[in-house]
Amino acid sequence: MDALATLHFGDGEYVVLKPGRHVVCAVTGKPIALDALRYWSSAHQEAYAGAREALTRWTQLHPD
Repeated sequence: MDALATLHFGDGEYVVLKPGRHVVCAVTGKPIALDALRYWSSAHQEAYAGAREALTRWTQLHPD
């Protein structure tokens, strides 16, 4: 099963709504295995591949 998972991102945890093995990084579009997922935004319900991608997205959303 190499399906895309659907998650609800909370503060410090997430809930699997639809089982799968990965989610997609909101910045790079690359798959992130659920066991490697460490960065996400609960406010924007997005996953990020790493700290660099999370910072990139934060600066995109907060340009001022």
